[in-house]
Amino acid sequence: MGFKCGIVGLPNVGKSTLFNALTQTASAQAANYPFCTIEPNVGEVAVPDARMEALAKIAGSKEIIPTRLTFVDIAGLVKGASKGEGLGNQFLANIREVDAVAYVLRCFVDDDIIHVEKRIDPLADAEIVETELMLADLESLEKRVTNLEKKAKGGDKEAKLQVDLINIALIYLREGRPARFATREGKIAEDDIKAWEGLNLLTSKPVLYVCNVEEASAANGNEYSALVAARAKAEGAESVVISARIEEEIAQLPDEDRSEYLETLGLEEPGLNRLIRAGYSLLHLITYFTVGPKETRAWTITVGTRGPKAAGVIHTDFEKGYIRAETIAYADYIALNGEQGAKSAGKARSEGKEYVVQDGDVLHFLFNN
Repeated sequence: MGFKCGIVGLPNVGKSTLFNALTQTASAQAANYPFCTIEPNVGEVAVPDARMEALAKIAGSKEIIPTRLTFVDIAGLVKGASKGEGLGNQFLANIREVDAVAYVLRCFVDDDIIHVEKRIDPLADAEIVETELMLADLESLEKRVTNLEKKAKGGDKEAKLQVDLINIALIYLREGRPARFATREGKIAEDDIKAWEGLNLLTSKPVLYVCNVEEASAANGNEYSALVAARAKAEGAESVVISARIEEEIAQLPDEDRSEYLETLGLEEPGLNRLIRAGYSLLHLITYFTVGPKETRAWTITVGTRGPKAAGVIHTDFEKGYIRAETIAYADYIALNGEQGAKSAGKARSEGKEYVVQDGDVLHFLFNN
């Protein structure tokens, strides 16, 4: 698994252009008019990780299999979407299925591309998106709570917990604050996190602000992206500067020409790489590897995952029958030229069920069938 990221924003901010570039497809029609994307488009990209080539070279792997990131491009949002304006609730349900939401914000000036609000103000754009999602959450919770209150009064413990959590969410939403702030501010007990996530609120999902800038600002951003970065920092969110136009051009180049093109723009890497890293940081994700002659493969887990759960990402049987994990840190694997060198140097460890997997670990699982 990688993670599933929904791309939302007002019309004509560059969402579909970005989606097309990132997934190297033209399945989302990018055009200069609202609602050119009328169905959610789903695309997968490989997560770039330079460590894989180094591991595969040492192990003589025939194949490199990276982990995957799923993007969902969702139709352009306008004021009143929560009440059915524009494409309305058609797209709101799609946001509920993602792990994080990327707000694509227009941080460039171009008179040839019409802004639906007839101005360039990324913070105001973010407020429109956030407000519509909050209104949708508010309506959803107010419909649910009455029935749950009846069950809670009848002694249903699960219903009582849901009512308590809904009331916390309603306080935030009625104050004009997204539900994710409740978690950030410690209002949700650790034991209740799963139930909180079960409410499936649009505004409880982590947010990544994507500042779509003109080509000249792709390396360092501009005054608009600086405002967004300040907002993200204040919220404990992530932000990334990217030029959808540049990403579109990169996607059309042969692999061997991309580095030279990036260099001419003063960029060290494609925006996709920065976007993925920001997403991983936002969702507290890390990568471990399985390495052998057949393949070098990456697996994505959350920070703090123990051995059995990490094994379960490969197959549920690995988790059920977990015995131990033969473990080598990435740096040791590289420095000591592979598994045998690490074992000879005493850097290969046998870890049990309580081991917390670290980013870059090279793992071999032993389990009972």
